[in-house]
Amino acid sequence: MADIPTTSLAGRRALVCGASRGIGRATALALAAAGAEVTALARTEDALESLVGEIEAAGGTARALAADLDERDALRTAIAGLLSATGDHHILINNTGGPKGGPLVAAAEEELSVAFGRHVLASHALVQALLPGMTEAGYGRIVNVVSTSVREPIPNLGVSNTIRGAMASWAKSLSRELPPGVTINNVLPGFTDTDRLGQLAQARALREDGSVDGVYTAWIGQVPEGRLARPEETAAAIAWLCSPAAAYIRGVSLPVDGGRLRSI
Repeated sequence: MADIPTTSLAGRRALVCGASRGIGRATALALAAAGAEVTALARTEDALESLVGEIEAAGGTARALAADLDERDALRTAIAGLLSATGDHHILINNTGGPKGGPLVAAAEEELSVAFGRHVLASHALVQALLPGMTEAGYGRIVNVVSTSVREPIPNLGVSNTIRGAMASWAKSLSRELPPGVTINNVLPGFTDTDRLGQLAQARALREDGSVDGVYTAWIGQVPEGRLARPEETAAAIAWLCSPAAAYIRGVSLPVDGGRLRSI
């Protein structure tokens, strides 16, 4: 009888972007619980201290790395220093906050340019930096936290819809180029109980002259599971995609949305 592939990440190092809160924080915790050594990246190191402490208190290994995805030259320098100090990283979680809401037709060119840089160009820079180590190890997992708008555009999130689609196409292209043993996939969160969703709910309530509770009720009404996702649930899917058990999953976009998407 063939061995069942493991979900353990013991002996692997993971770089988690946007790790100070929400899905990024939950993912860092999930990867650490699976045995990975975690580098938690965010703009301010102070925001990462509690996360690193929580991982270490549970017996894991973690470090904080302050870097801004908008400053890509500085980001490359920081990653080069990290790899020199700690060794190669085998897992990369590309994750950052989405652009502000609004109709696409009203978006300024700079909004699109900044969002493209923060998402696509920063992710590309990180892949280029980490790929040599993944290739040498014969093991690499790249997971992009994107959005269900990859499948179905979300009203009044025009810039986000555009950039998320670009991320998915970038990842699919890379999936055909990366060497065996190095995979790239996208996770598409649905309505997830994070600060970001709260901000979107407040903006929609203000725009429609309604209540935040009313916005949440309308959103949950679209979800067959009848509730918001917890960040930990999305993180569990990400951790699985990073594991040896998911070695044959490559170039997919996996919704974690409680069944909200209507497309196949």
